[in-house]
Amino acid sequence: MLTLANVRKTFNPGTVNEKVALDELNLHLDKGDFVTVIGGNGAGKSTMLNMIAGVYPLDSGTVTLDGHDISRLSEHARAKYLGRVFQDPMRGTAADMQIDENLALAKRRGQRRTLRWGITREEHTEYQEALATLGLGLESRLSDKVGLLSGGQRQALTLLMATLKEPDLLLLDEHTAALDPKTAAKVLELTQQVVERSGLTTLMVTHNMHDAIRMGNRLVMMADGRIIYDVRGEEKARLHRADLMAKFEEAAGAEFANDRMLLG
Repeated sequence: MLTLANVRKTFNPGTVNEKVALDELNLHLDKGDFVTVIGGNGAGKSTMLNMIAGVYPLDSGTVTLDGHDISRLSEHARAKYLGRVFQDPMRGTAADMQIDENLALAKRRGQRRTLRWGITREEHTEYQEALATLGLGLESRLSDKVGLLSGGQRQALTLLMATLKEPDLLLLDEHTAALDPKTAAKVLELTQQVVERSGLTTLMVTHNMHDAIRMGNRLVMMADGRIIYDVRGEEKARLHRADLMAKFEEAAGAEFANDRMLLG
């Protein structure tokens, strides 16, 4: 479903601030893979997601999605293939618009926009049914402004919007990091349900070792813009946080001293 081949990205090249963010990165995901991505600050995790989404142009290499080379497509051209949930709960929704209007925007992703805007009765029913699966009572609040929702409710709504039209690839960029532990656990539970229900191919970046081990069928560890560890299936299921620490030290040749990951 997704192939990154020799992807390279350097920020501020030729200056004192030059930073190689992705260093000949190679990664392949099969259809239905749920891959968690873990690594220290500056490892290249979020940069990889941004490169897939088209936020930054590639320096070199290719990004292939479902057999199509999307390396040179703009961010908005790629949007119809991708669903994305950001770390900041405020980024994925329009605060001044109603819940049903936000869902309508998501429903129309990738379609031609016209002056017709009305939300049909059938769409209202669809949105109510979809919101009910979240278990947050939002199905009775379709006309509420999204800005009135809590951070956790907005993040759950963003997740629903990202998957309302099943994307070829779902990108989750530390999407629970800004939430309190109880709300984060709820959003992760919803994530698991949504991904499993639709069999979505998913990349989830996280700093939390426990979540990285528990979620998905595969775990990838990054350091210095490269993948240093890739584990799946039963081997992944047997992992513990101590194993991840040891693997990093073995592969990266350095002590894995990221406080957020250690606390996670």
